[in-house]
Amino acid sequence: MSAAGSITADELELLKSFDTPTVCNAIELFDVRSDATGYMDARIQCCFPKLPPVVGYAATATYRSAAPVRSANASNVFVEQLRSFADVPSPAIVVIQDLDDPPRAATFGDVMCTTYKAFGVVGLIASGAGRDLDQIEALAFPVFASGTISAHGYFQLMDVNVPVSVAGVTIYPGDLIHADRNGATTIPLEIASDVGRACQDIVDTESLVLDYVRNAVEPSVDEFAAIQDRMRQRIVEVRKQRTKKA
Repeated sequence: MSAAGSITADELELLKSFDTPTVCNAIELFDVRSDATGYMDARIQCCFPKLPPVVGYAATATYRSAAPVRSANASNVFVEQLRSFADVPSPAIVVIQDLDDPPRAATFGDVMCTTYKAFGVVGLIASGAGRDLDQIEALAFPVFASGTISAHGYFQLMDVNVPVSVAGVTIYPGDLIHADRNGATTIPLEIASDVGRACQDIVDTESLVLDYVRNAVEPSVDEFAAIQDRMRQRIVEVRKQRTKKA
């Protein structure tokens, strides 16, 4: 895989130290998109909630399994995808749109995920279903899917490195993704280098309220309201600073 990326390795590591809800909150500070877009909806679920957050660049593909393979080249698309990882910034997260609606068979399994991990992929998000979850969990390989199906059907990757639609979000090759047990979100590349630091702003700001309600022996509604106002004002101030940078 290419070592090139839109942000530094240290900035990627910083992003991995925060959960996905905090990342979503941080993105809002920059006013670069609607607060109701960019993150995947509840059709995508984390298969292994105990694994830490994963961050990487989208390596996209489409998939079908409901009908027999007609093209003699269909079996080569997976190999083509492996070769294409060299053109995707590292680390990569594979994002697959299942074109069958509803999904007819599992989009991924043990062999596929083991192969992806061997080629440097750090996670997989599929709009369809998965299988072999015990074996994949043993790999500590993060996967996200709409559910589970025991069979692979007529497995065929259709196209690679194309725009895909997964859980309400259009994902383009190279999009930066952050995902954990709470879900998955894209991070706009134009602000990606600053989002990790903005996450710390969110944590510090929320601590105003959290420290009070956790430690007050006899919490007062009036005191809580005053602290909440301070938190909101700090968010306004941080948003102004981050919007200027964006």
